[in-house]
Amino acid sequence: MNAAELVEQFGPRDSMEYDLVIVGAGPAGLTAAIKAKQLASASSKELSVCILEKGSEIGAHILSGAVMDPKALTELFPNWKELGAPLDTPVTQDQFLFLTSDHSYQIPNWLLPHCFKNEGNYIVSLANVARWLGQQAEALGVEIFPGFPAADILYNEKGAVCGVITGSMGLDKKGKPTEQFQLGMALRGKYTLFAEGARGHLGKQLISKFTLDLDSDPQSYGIGIKELWEVEPSKSKPGLVVHTAGWPLESDTYGGSFLYHLDDNKVAVGLVVGLSYKNPYLSPFEEFQRYKLHPKIREIFEGGKRISYGARALTAGGLNSLPTPAFPGGALIGCDAGFLNASRIKGSHAAIKTGMLAAEAVVAAINESRSADVPTAYSAAFQHSWLHTELNQARNFKPWMSKGLYLGTLMVGLEQKILGGNIPWTVHLKHADHECLEPATQHQPINYPKPDGKITFDRLSSVCISNTNHAENQPVHLTLKNTSIPVDVNLKTYAGPEQLYCPAGVYEYIETEGKPRLQINSQNCVHCKTCDIKDPSQNIIWITPEGGGGPNYASM
Repeated sequence: MNAAELVEQFGPRDSMEYDLVIVGAGPAGLTAAIKAKQLASASSKELSVCILEKGSEIGAHILSGAVMDPKALTELFPNWKELGAPLDTPVTQDQFLFLTSDHSYQIPNWLLPHCFKNEGNYIVSLANVARWLGQQAEALGVEIFPGFPAADILYNEKGAVCGVITGSMGLDKKGKPTEQFQLGMALRGKYTLFAEGARGHLGKQLISKFTLDLDSDPQSYGIGIKELWEVEPSKSKPGLVVHTAGWPLESDTYGGSFLYHLDDNKVAVGLVVGLSYKNPYLSPFEEFQRYKLHPKIREIFEGGKRISYGARALTAGGLNSLPTPAFPGGALIGCDAGFLNASRIKGSHAAIKTGMLAAEAVVAAINESRSADVPTAYSAAFQHSWLHTELNQARNFKPWMSKGLYLGTLMVGLEQKILGGNIPWTVHLKHADHECLEPATQHQPINYPKPDGKITFDRLSSVCISNTNHAENQPVHLTLKNTSIPVDVNLKTYAGPEQLYCPAGVYEYIETEGKPRLQINSQNCVHCKTCDIKDPSQNIIWITPEGGGGPNYASM
């Protein structure tokens, strides 16, 4: 049953009115709520703010490296240290390694551009930072609803956004109501901010509806695959930040790894693979597992224990790929718009800053008795912010790196080290990631090593420690526009790349009555959105599952 049929059968939706509705309780959404409440308090005005979060709790779906630049957080809370913000591990040392299959070469720090240096930054669990921000927001009176995904957008009679609808609960796999059925609610706001993270389900719809990307380059993404380990005490070096380039990826594939040493013998390790790769046989998950077998990397984890696993897409296109962030009735903030500096491998400071800027714009509009118009002050404020300056200096990073490791490294070094980011030219991305995949006939399969269960692992055991769960009898949230395309196009032409680019074993081709068909194991989905991005036919559409489903990251 569709939404209209459900309303017809079960009556009108319950509705709640707010001044500001925010979708997503990540750093951007929480910051926007906090800043809005701070502004209201400063002017002695009442302002009602709510946040919808699809995860079972704040932080459940937050995955990031992460090394955090505290610049924006300091603007939001100058006394964040006294307030107990979980930025506990200051960076003490940077290393940048170039890897071959069996050797590593450290790049002297004096040769590194400023974007690769992390003095003054902190190694964090971004999930824990989000939980702390949630506590600050609730203390200010923000209403937060975990386990309630925003499933659809509300528009007023003029076509402006006026809120969202939460997902209905208690539907079976065929979309029919069960005994536990609850119709989704309408949350209406004078303005609505969308902070869903990279490739947001509703953000994608808004960009299309309002043609917000009309003057932008195609957005480019990477998939970040991460594990958290507990290593032997002798191998723990709290504050050490290690980045690598080169092996195991071929030189024409954008990507690199990170190793972040936290306190308590914990090490966060991950690999980012640009989703503009050409070879359909490439598996980002297997590349990550293979990476850990490098002699320089393996020695860190031998004798250790893997604690957690996760994966998430991230935006990498930078300034040139940003859509117009404001539209009638609201705005996109954080990675929902693509505010991430790929050259620094950092987005949390950008998410916090854009949340603040958007909140300032919409609160000023509400104070002027406006609603559901375009908060243009947000776009203008971004143009004059330090964040715009930072992203402008790095605007060519992804376009250059998409041209190959060696040319990209040379040009990024020239622009960032020699010219200091003062670049007189702009290089543009011309193709979306899904357009870059080439037919299987142009490539050879990659022979990946089998997992050893000690350093390297398979997908299913990895998903298990991500604490991923979806109710079995609910509508599948990975939908196909055309059910014949997977076999007729993807399998025939591209050797079934869904089986390889998915880091959770969601997609597999099986034989039924002698014919192949695509089976979707949606219970495994970690909500990384890679399929929605990389599917060469753009036939897979990720939508929000029933509330609370998905991973439950403890400290990722």
